[in-house]
Order: sequence, then structure tokens, then C-alpha cells
Amino acid sequence: MVNDTLPSIAILGAGSMGGAILQGLVRSGRAPQVTVTNRTAARAAGLESLPGVTSVSLDVDPAANVSAAAAADVILVGVKPIMVPELLREIAPVLRPGTVIVSLAAGVTIDTFEEIVGEGIPVLRSMPNTPAVVAKAVTGLAAGPSASAADAALVRRLFETCGAVIEVPEEQIDALSTISGSGPAYVFLLIEDLTEAARGKGFSDADARLMAEQTFIGAAALLAATGEDPAELRRRVTSPKGTTERAIAVLQGARLDGVFAEATDAALARAKELAAGS
Repeated sequence: MVNDTLPSIAILGAGSMGGAILQGLVRSGRAPQVTVTNRTAARAAGLESLPGVTSVSLDVDPAANVSAAAAADVILVGVKPIMVPELLREIAPVLRPGTVIVSLAAGVTIDTFEEIVGEGIPVLRSMPNTPAVVAKAVTGLAAGPSASAADAALVRRLFETCGAVIEVPEEQIDALSTISGSGPAYVFLLIEDLTEAARGKGFSDADARLMAEQTFIGAAALLAATGEDPAELRRRVTSPKGTTERAIAVLQGARLDGVFAEATDAALARAKELAAGS
């Protein structure tokens, strides 16, 4: 039997995304030793009861990031992008050769990491999304030139505790972020708008929300259970000359495909601006 236990992990900056990944690791039971750091004692206290987790605040221990990094085999960097270089300079002197560093920071390149941490430290860049909280994430993963196939496989196993993983070249990470990274927001917006349409037809707030939300949840579950192509499932709902066909015609006439292309292009443009520091 293959030992699927993960090595010691440090999450430096266990905010919303780092915290979501922590939850996945704890649920999996595959990460017996995880140290997490946060700026405030209140945030750290909210995580200290999790099994196998050591939660430390910088308020209490200003050297917590250094101590956690020195003892970990895998380090997830979850601080805000603007704070990444300072954090890396802080922990670089204590990193052991072979320690794997994984970026959770949008817009910060692998080159930036490698320039600061130096040779002998494998670096990978990741782009998870918020459904990691319920172990339904899509995580994009790009390995730097210093990372081996074994390093990538290890980090993949780590993120698989939170959902699905797609390995891509780094130049595709920003594009991936416009689909899966921002994608939950697009879905929530569609649910908001469908709920509002239901209210406009006289349904109560509670019934409108139930109809819209459960329709999306049920459709996604059906897609997952059948493995069918979404276009085929749509065709099965769309009876010839029926009500759904009329509604779909309106959506297609509004060039919904073009709207999504334009929206994701706008997100990609902004990602490039952020990477350039603007």
C-alpha cells in the first residue's frame, strides 16, 4: 500500500484561500503536521483547535514565519502579493535545500520567487479557487524550472485534498484564473440575476432564491453524475418549439458566448496589469 501521508507543511498567511486549503488538508487526514501563521491573534485562535495544526500569530511571535519555514518540507505562501518579496527575504536564510515553496499569490511570478530564495529551492505557482472550502476547488498548478516531477506530484497531492488539479505552463496561469479563479463569481452573479427574475414574476424572496440556487446545484450535480457533455444535457432540456427553446434563443441572441469571452479577456488584461505592478 502506498503511503499517502504528506510531509510537514507551513502555510504562511492562512487567510481566506490559505485557510480553505488548510481545511482540505485537515479533512483529508493526510497532513499530520501543519503550521499556519497569521498577523492577528484572533485569526490564529480560530485555527488552533484543528487536529494536527499549530496556529501562530505574528502579534504574539514576530518570528513565526521564520520558525515555521525552517521546520517545513512544503511552504505555501499565502500573504498578499505586495507582501511576498518581503516575506521571501525574511525566510530565505532558513530554507533547507529541497524545501518546496508554493505560491498562492496572484500575479507574482516564479522568477520573482527564485530570484529571492536562490538555487536548490523548488518553486511552484498555484491558482486555487474558493470552492476549496468544500473540497470542490479547481487548482491550476505550474512548476518552475527548479521543481522536479516528484516535487510537482507532491504538490498535486496536497491540492487534491481540496478538489481537482490542472497542471499548466506558468504562462497559462493568468488565463486559468479568469475561468476557474474568477468563475465562482460569474456563477454567483448568474444565480443573483435568475433569482431577481423569479422575484419579478411574483415569487417571494425565499422561493425565488430556492428555485435559482437549487437549479444551479442540481444541474451541476446532474452534470457530474452523468459525465455527459453540457451541450447534450442542454439539448435534452430544450424541447423543439418549447418554452426553454424560446428562452435559449434570447440568451444566444444576446451573444452570451461573446459576453463571457469579453469578460474573461478583461480579467486577463487586469491580471497582466497586476503582474506589472499597476
